[in-house]
Amino acid sequence: MMTGASTPPPATRPRRFRLRTVLPLAVVAWLVLEIWLLTVVADVASVFTVFLLLIAGIVLGSVVIKRAGRRAFQNLNEALQRGTAPSSGGGSGLTMLGGLLLMLPGLVSDAAGLLLLVPPVQKALGQYAERAVDRKLRRSAPGGLGDAFQQARMYRPDGKVVQGEVIRDEPGDAPREQRPPLNR
Repeated sequence: MMTGASTPPPATRPRRFRLRTVLPLAVVAWLVLEIWLLTVVADVASVFTVFLLLIAGIVLGSVVIKRAGRRAFQNLNEALQRGTAPSSGGGSGLTMLGGLLLMLPGLVSDAAGLLLLVPPVQKALGQYAERAVDRKLRRSAPGGLGDAFQQARMYRPDGKVVQGEVIRDEPGDAPREQRPPLNR
């Protein structure tokens, strides 16, 4: 079909990221592997056994997600009451990811979810992810998204909040608008 628009030359065409090409293929391969593995296990054991495994994965995953979410919320509450930043330890995010993988139907995702619930694996993956994000932020251009993340990570070590009032200097002949007082 011809639309009349010319195709840009290869030099000006935006570069396609490798992940954008590989991710759909990886998802399809993962789905095919999950279905194949479920049929193999159903032939060896029984369909009822596979059904029970899938239901157990859903129940266990929901319990894991609920406990990890409750623990993360509790840590956040305690940190806010102390007036400090929440601790980054605990691995709540990886625990929730493990629970989500347990809830997905399939045996490979269940194995990966159970692996993510092991504390040494969580610690190693957390450190790897932190290093990868740090490398990516250091390579980013100034003024970009990485710069914004660097600014968001800055904090005062004493954790004090400075209260103040903004006073706007306006010319004497400018009309003043009536505003309600800030403290009530």
